[in-house]
Amino acid sequence: MGPSFFIFNIIISLALTLVNGDAGLIQKTCKTTKYYDLCVSSLKSDPTSANSDTKGLAMIMVGVGMANATATSTLLSSQLLTTKNDTIMRKVLKECSDKYAHAADALQDSVQDFDSELYDYVYMHIMAAADYPNACHNAFRRYPRLVYPQQIARREDGLKHICDVILGIVDHLAS
Repeated sequence: MGPSFFIFNIIISLALTLVNGDAGLIQKTCKTTKYYDLCVSSLKSDPTSANSDTKGLAMIMVGVGMANATATSTLLSSQLLTTKNDTIMRKVLKECSDKYAHAADALQDSVQDFDSELYDYVYMHIMAAADYPNACHNAFRRYPRLVYPQQIARREDGLKHICDVILGIVDHLAS
């Protein structure tokens, strides 16, 4: 066993440590959140997470939240096309679509504050993003004959859970 074998073993050991360290960082980071499984599955599904630090993992989750909010806004907008004769439902769907668009905007606004490490402002934007779906739910409550769609309720919960994950990571970063 010559020196090249020894160097090869060191390189392999170091590479395995780095790979396990990345998976370990995701698990360690996600343990600081309220929804561990959602956090781990979301981060592991993004190939850039393997090379990310904790702030990078938070930014990936912001992207997940933006995708959720934008998709929900688009879904609600598309439902406007099928409710041409119901002016109240159209009004509520439009309001909900706008609220989810605002949630996506709030998440986007957090990005610059993440970059500047202004975590109080990040927290504010993420809390706002998590709260916008409540306004949609309340819009349906104002009209007792309207039923809050189960699909939107699931998406509301999803966005709130994603935001809770981000907030857990922000708490970890700020401490």
